[in-house]
Amino acid sequence: MRVSKSWRWLLKKGHFLFDGGICGAKMKRLPFLGVLCTVMLFIIYRTTNFQYRQTELESKLLPFYILKDSGMASTSLNSLPRGIIEARLMFKAPSSLLALPVGIKQKKNVDLIVQKFLSENFTIILFHYDGNVNGWWNLEWSKEAIHIVAHNQTKWWFAKRFLHPAVVSIYDYIFLWDEDLGVEHFHPGRYLKIVRSEGLEISQPALDPNSTGIHHRITIRNRMHKFHKRVYDTRGSTKCSDDSEGPPCTGFVEGMAPVFSKSAWYCAWHLIQNDLVHGWGMDMKLGYCAQGDRTKKVGVVDSEYIVHKSIQTLGGASARKASYPEETMKRHAVDVRSEIRRQSTSELQIFKERWEQAVKEDKNWRDPFPASRRRKQRRSQKRHSMV
Repeated sequence: MRVSKSWRWLLKKGHFLFDGGICGAKMKRLPFLGVLCTVMLFIIYRTTNFQYRQTELESKLLPFYILKDSGMASTSLNSLPRGIIEARLMFKAPSSLLALPVGIKQKKNVDLIVQKFLSENFTIILFHYDGNVNGWWNLEWSKEAIHIVAHNQTKWWFAKRFLHPAVVSIYDYIFLWDEDLGVEHFHPGRYLKIVRSEGLEISQPALDPNSTGIHHRITIRNRMHKFHKRVYDTRGSTKCSDDSEGPPCTGFVEGMAPVFSKSAWYCAWHLIQNDLVHGWGMDMKLGYCAQGDRTKKVGVVDSEYIVHKSIQTLGGASARKASYPEETMKRHAVDVRSEIRRQSTSELQIFKERWEQAVKEDKNWRDPFPASRRRKQRRSQKRHSMV
């Protein structure tokens, strides 16, 4: 019996020692794993830090844009000796851009506009819709401007193709103006000072009451104010009051002289349709690009105002050369304007339909403006009641 018990006691003791050996081995392994984890974390930190420094350097060297999905290696500058790399611009880069569609017939007026903006260190881009670039070289500033040529195209066509947000990202503000504007009472420096102080993401200078082609009362200059963001009007089919929450009573600028902040332009550029070249309908939707409440971030500056001369020159056949007798030319001009208006009206309807379709298909999108949601609900109820 004693022998049997002693064997059982030894077996138990051996099992205990065996377990203790395993436990001891585990205890010895823990410091090794800790060192290994520390080394791995250090390697990850150094790699991440190196990639961050490379990205920072390239963002300085390529201020226009760095494509996230371009596949370009972060070490793309390694082929250059460090001493040759210029990481900074050695001149004062313009902070704002003026882009104008121009024809040679409006050369004198365009010269007056550009002279105003050059004094404030603007970059100037001229979109030549009539193909005539040589006629501009005798202007002193012409060689400093950027010239882009495309026959019989419009401002929005040019903007969609040549003012991509990546290309103009170095500019704080983008002025996308027509060529037929009088700027005698306008100063871009004072204008931008007001825009910045009031936090306007989308704006336009007010129109002199004597301007031709005024379509919305909100754009008319108010002599008693420095700027305004809404209009009050009880005449016509659209009544504007304190209860009005959207265009054309508030949150609205017109298409002849809009000014966009960098963020607002990123949104507005995506709103421009590739094939709808006249841009009709966009003005009613620009408030969605105001980076917040359009009743507060969209406005008309009264103290710096312009004259809209409403000269029909942009795009279409109006830019074509002709050698007809005077009466025939007049009749031809009327026909051209009628054709442009017909096309613009058609594009307006197409734009509205595309917007409605996009809203219908995007189940995750919610209209940020209550008034727009209520109008949509009323239209939906009206359609259901008619069925």
